[in-house]
Amino acid sequence: MHPYVHAVDKPDHPAVIMGGSGQTISYGELDRNSNRFAQFLRAQGLQIGDTIALCLDNCAEYFDLVWGAQRAGLVYVAVSCRLTAPEVDYIIGDSGAKLIIVSGALTDLLGNIESDVGRFVLGNHAGWTSLGDALAKMPDTPIGDERAGVDMLYSSGTTGKPKGVRLDLPEDPALNTGNPLVALAMGAFAFTPGCTYLSPAPLYHAAPLRWCMTVHKLGGTVIVMEKFDPEKALALIEKYKADVSQWVPTHFVRMLKLPKEIRGKYDVSSLTSAVHAAAPCPVPIKEAMIDWWGPVLKEYYAGTEGNGFTFISSEDWLTHKGSVGRALLGTVKICDENGDELPARTEGGVFFESDTPVSYHNDPEKTKDAYNKHGWSTLGDVGWLDEEGFLYLTDRKSFMIISGGVNIYPQEIENLLVTHPKVADAAVIGAPDDEMGERVVAVIQPMDMADAGDELADELSAFMRESLSGVKVPRQIDFREELPRHPTGKLYKRLLRDEYWAQAKQTA
Repeated sequence: MHPYVHAVDKPDHPAVIMGGSGQTISYGELDRNSNRFAQFLRAQGLQIGDTIALCLDNCAEYFDLVWGAQRAGLVYVAVSCRLTAPEVDYIIGDSGAKLIIVSGALTDLLGNIESDVGRFVLGNHAGWTSLGDALAKMPDTPIGDERAGVDMLYSSGTTGKPKGVRLDLPEDPALNTGNPLVALAMGAFAFTPGCTYLSPAPLYHAAPLRWCMTVHKLGGTVIVMEKFDPEKALALIEKYKADVSQWVPTHFVRMLKLPKEIRGKYDVSSLTSAVHAAAPCPVPIKEAMIDWWGPVLKEYYAGTEGNGFTFISSEDWLTHKGSVGRALLGTVKICDENGDELPARTEGGVFFESDTPVSYHNDPEKTKDAYNKHGWSTLGDVGWLDEEGFLYLTDRKSFMIISGGVNIYPQEIENLLVTHPKVADAAVIGAPDDEMGERVVAVIQPMDMADAGDELADELSAFMRESLSGVKVPRQIDFREELPRHPTGKLYKRLLRDEYWAQAKQTA
């Protein structure tokens, strides 16, 4: 279903509620507002297949714009509002966007974007046209040539420049056709028509945006957090009796590190499906979450590219701890460096045999590198399968550390470190080493920066030696007030690694 159907059946039902301000948009309002935006796009000369960019913080108006672009047959690019102006300019140029809309609060971006495209602002800013003023002049009726559009999303750029995944417009132009995510939501993830969904993550990221729009297709209510706060998330679950939600492991870590009396203060029993993805969840963290919330955690592994999808329920996870599940879309293959399939319990590159092609916009080399000789595609992860077909992820290949000829995957070390009560976050990278080639370095964000120092470093080293072989224990532990982590939960490990390698060059 498209939201316009629910505007007819239940126009006053809330489609969006902002968790902080309480601002609410009903289905009737969403329908009228998205019509105005579609009319505005046509008034700007934009036609079916054209591209626009949206660089917004979490706001209720986000959905007016994406649903308006979707019903105008456009390609809409959701741009991270955490990027710098040059990075935003790169995405505008790479995507071919003909206009950009930016939140008024993002003053640094508004003052420094150089792309020669139409510029509109949610709010007011000198040199930019007010979108609100422009929309007020538009009719709230459907345009005459409605057809379904599609999103174009960019990777987080954790291992290099963001990669754009441009999909073709849907073959069926009708607005109210289903899609695979709707079927998955109602099947494996147990979403129901009229559900109440808590979205704690940035809307410019693929999973939050697509899941929220899926809930709208089901006629549910989306509760959007302006910014994630662990206690506020619990309070919103209780207040709105949210039954479905979507998370990343760092959300779980932060909620579990709340004082016990705070965690016990809120009723989360309404939750029937807590979806999580973006990174494999450390086993002790997921065990603790299932103990707390019950067997409602439902994990998946997939990418913006859409070439495959695995799923695992809490029940299956408890008998296959650490797994991200079995394939629901595509067939998982574990391959060696030559692209040949490996037997069960042998580590290698994770590939999907799938009918969905992987294509990176304006980057044929990267597209070519995503495939092996069999035509199977990869997201760049490493892992293994058990005899039942359950997939276990090891790490991203690009993050692997080679120290003294030994391959070391940081994820295992990071997953252990975040379970320590004095650690808020952790990143493990390889830094240059004259003797070993690379040495293992842990960069720690402590719960209390006052604890940072040699004593905590020694405590963490001893803690890791209890579970890890000596070669994996970091030879260097540094402390920072905050790590460069994307709001979606992904760690900008590339930035840390580049910093350490640059320092080594300066002292060489």
